[in-house]
Amino acid sequence: MQDYDKSSKWLIQHHGDSILRLAGIRDIASWTPLQAEPVLARRLPDGLIQVRHQGATQPDPYVIEIASYPDARVGSQAVHDTALVYLDRGELPEVVVLFLHSKGNVAAAGSADLFSRRGCTKLSLSWRIVKLWEVPAEGLLAAGDVGLIPWVPLARFDGPPEPIFRECRARIDRDAPPAEHESLLVVTHFLAGLKYNDPSLFVILGGREAMLESQSPILQELQEEWIHRGKRRMILDLLVDRFGPPALELETELKNITDDSRLKELNKLAFTCPDLDSFRKKLAAGAVEHDVTN
Repeated sequence: MQDYDKSSKWLIQHHGDSILRLAGIRDIASWTPLQAEPVLARRLPDGLIQVRHQGATQPDPYVIEIASYPDARVGSQAVHDTALVYLDRGELPEVVVLFLHSKGNVAAAGSADLFSRRGCTKLSLSWRIVKLWEVPAEGLLAAGDVGLIPWVPLARFDGPPEPIFRECRARIDRDAPPAEHESLLVVTHFLAGLKYNDPSLFVILGGREAMLESQSPILQELQEEWIHRGKRRMILDLLVDRFGPPALELETELKNITDDSRLKELNKLAFTCPDLDSFRKKLAAGAVEHDVTN
């Protein structure tokens, strides 16, 4: 989804059950992260996990999508996720969409109705949404689940944010497994940046310098993602300069590319392609070639 980042991916893979608890799903006996990359798919779910509920005889697949803000594209992504998992696994997944921060008066989509051009076919889908800014921070802290802590600064609370940041730091120091301590601080720091820009708050979580000195694997992945994001933005900006706003339609496909050599190739192509259609064809051909070789 828009503003996709490695911190959300890490949280889904390590604390996917905590995200489901945000959505009110609590009877979880066990859960396992799954590969969220069906073959030949260009748009992939943020996360796919398998959950065994208490008393159930078989596990259920859950798609988790995380969006920084409500956006018109969220509904389209949720529909694609549902269709991809259904085609790949032969069962309809449970879909949960987590919105992290409000944005003006944009509605958070929770359903979609699709119609064929001739009107013979209709597809109706709905999914569970969580508006994090409406979730009480007190309830997340009371749950005693360290996997919920990175979401707390974005939740609803009264008063200044400093006590909340201090409580988050104390909970991570006290409850995080040693192997996850630095990573939980990093993702809490990163997610809180969606709402706050006061350096004194981030000092509580370790501060910028401490984050940069951290050996946390998630920080290394985030640094790589920031570099890739910058390269993708350069390609998209160049295409918009040359061919206008229609180039923005390629943003989602470009976001799935993390290979440095491929990004370098596309950057050259953005300079030399005669029109947007030729760039789009090369982009699609490269995606298919990558899937076949992997």
